[in-house]
Amino acid sequence: MNKIKLGMVGGGQGSFIGAVHRKAAALDGHYQLVCGAFSSQASVSRETGATLGLDQARVYASYADMFQQEAARPAAERMQAVAIVTPNHLHAAPAIEAMQHGFHVIIDKPLALTLAEAKQIQQVMRDTGRDLALTHTYAGYPMIKEARHLVRTGRLGRLRKILVEYPQGWLSSPIENEGNRQASWRTDPARAGAGATGDIGTHAAHLAEYVSGQMITELCAELNTIVGGRQVDDDAAALLRFDGGASGALIATQVAAGEENNLRLRLYGDIGGLEWCHRDADTLLLNMHDEPARVYRRGAAYLSPAASNNSRLPPGHPEGFIEAFANIYSNFARRLQTPVAEQLTSDETASGYDYPSIEAGVRGMAFIEAMQASAKSTQKWTALTL
Repeated sequence: MNKIKLGMVGGGQGSFIGAVHRKAAALDGHYQLVCGAFSSQASVSRETGATLGLDQARVYASYADMFQQEAARPAAERMQAVAIVTPNHLHAAPAIEAMQHGFHVIIDKPLALTLAEAKQIQQVMRDTGRDLALTHTYAGYPMIKEARHLVRTGRLGRLRKILVEYPQGWLSSPIENEGNRQASWRTDPARAGAGATGDIGTHAAHLAEYVSGQMITELCAELNTIVGGRQVDDDAAALLRFDGGASGALIATQVAAGEENNLRLRLYGDIGGLEWCHRDADTLLLNMHDEPARVYRRGAAYLSPAASNNSRLPPGHPEGFIEAFANIYSNFARRLQTPVAEQLTSDETASGYDYPSIEAGVRGMAFIEAMQASAKSTQKWTALTL
């Protein structure tokens, strides 16, 4: 099939996540980066475009110019989808404008700055018929797909307990005051909205729902700001209730000194449990009651199609973050390139060709606002309301 012509908003020189998006999009050959508005500073956008080898006529000073001019190009050469890799406060406006100009959207999480903005994006998506993928990266790991398959097929029995934790240590000191650009915007409430809750808490919440198949209905949260002078939460925890009857707990902290990105998920049913850890993403542990533990390894022939379809290498050749990110890009490309009739008859979940969608984005914003409301409330238990 022809490559999908991709544009980018944000991701200029010095951007961490912009480079990740470009590498992920390129990995499986489904996309061609053809244009971009990489920075609000025209000179930075031009320099980034030159570094990437783009035609300078398609390196724009603003996303508004890019959408208008790309929409006017002949269909055979115009951008078809856009990756939005800006700080959170600049998610909603370009996403909405892109869809209104006829472009599909790939966007970083959290979806927006507020739940109201997320719902607005959702409505515009419905009105325009465009598609949107959200880069909840960890849903792209093959062994997360396998864990989801095992839960769906009843291997654990009835789920009772869901535990997810995401400890980081990179914000253990006020590096936002020392010129760190990533820390600067991620700790600015005007640009980030929430702190640890939005940055990594949404990843943890999505992973718990994605693998378990159960949705969070209520939570009891505590939000802390540990580092003095910081204006957003950098430490969060919550008890959780799920619509399938399970209970759980979530921890998301960015002040766990010495930790990197040690995301960990554990699920327990009435006959067995699962454990996955980001440090060893190619391994999934299955522990059945009164039986020896089982170790599942990525790439093995005994895995489900959901895991196998998201794996590229034989066992023992590690796959990691970029590959998981690329799975979201590739699965979204498959969606855009597959005739609608075939989409309607395929089981995306069983095949593993699914990707986080607008619904996950709206739920993520509802999770953030429920966490904030619960932390401020004396009643504590707070409904997650869409």
